[in-house]
Amino acid sequence: MTSTESAAPDRNTATVDMKLEAVVIPVAEVDRSKAFYEKLGWRLDADFAFDNGFRVVQLTPPGSQASIIIGNGITDAQPGSVDGLQLVVDDIRAAHAELAANGAAISEIFHDAGGIFHHAGTAGRVLGHAPERANYGSFASFSDPDGNGWIVQEVTQRAPGR
Repeated sequence: MTSTESAAPDRNTATVDMKLEAVVIPVAEVDRSKAFYEKLGWRLDADFAFDNGFRVVQLTPPGSQASIIIGNGITDAQPGSVDGLQLVVDDIRAAHAELAANGAAISEIFHDAGGIFHHAGTAGRVLGHAPERANYGSFASFSDPDGNGWIVQEVTQRAPGR
């Protein structure tokens, strides 16, 4: 090996755990959004407000290892600009009923016409569970008060390696 060559790392081998801990969600009114997520049953982990207007609020969905962060001065993204946030549940009917009861304007349960994943927006949606209630195939969607979009996906058994 020459001095200008170096051993390339094996790109198929992870050497450091990297856990998704939190996702910043842009909102217009922190208290309105905080109340929305708390009403859904999400745990309030932190609410730090500072004299200069900076504010950080962290909430965690039930059973999740990852949280969301909302606040003032934490992102330049436009409120409502996040789409495709994914919540995985093992019983979409129960999750749908709970989210609706807690104030989310949740869609009907659907599956994708192509059967693989869901398309952007409402394209390709077929009402009802995936045929034979196929694992990974049933969805519902809702938005927070600013329009940040969430997808609920039913996963009853993880694919190998997960």
